[in-house]
Amino acid sequence: MPLHLIKLAVGCDSVKELKGWIAERMQTAKKKGLPQHHIHITRMVPKRDAEILAGGSLYWVIKGEIAAREKIIGIEPFRDKDGIGRCRIVMQPKVISVSPRPMRPFQGWRYLADDSVPPDLGKSAAGTIAAMPEPMRRELRDLGLL
Repeated sequence: MPLHLIKLAVGCDSVKELKGWIAERMQTAKKKGLPQHHIHITRMVPKRDAEILAGGSLYWVIKGEIAAREKIIGIEPFRDKDGIGRCRIVMQPKVISVSPRPMRPFQGWRYLADDSVPPDLGKSAAGTIAAMPEPMRRELRDLGLL
């Protein structure tokens, strides 16, 4: 059973905005002749990398909700120019919307067990739910309608 990571998408207001950020990064990587992978750099290196690389994803928390995920394809520890240990989390640049679930803020990343992940949204549902204003989506979820 794969293990996943969960992380706040700081400064991001929607799944659409996250997709835009990643598309910009992919254009920059293409111009530089780099591989078309989305890379997120973090301070801590996951110790359970084998479990994560067995099919895990990075789940993004946007505006207080788990809202999207990207499949993790690599974990690369490295030292930056100042000698500080860091980690590249390498992902496929495909953002998959998930059924929104509330999540409180936290620092860094956390492990997320496979049995705790929200289900992916189908293409038709993803467009309508992701397009809803956040207060409306939260109210519908609280009423049990989402």
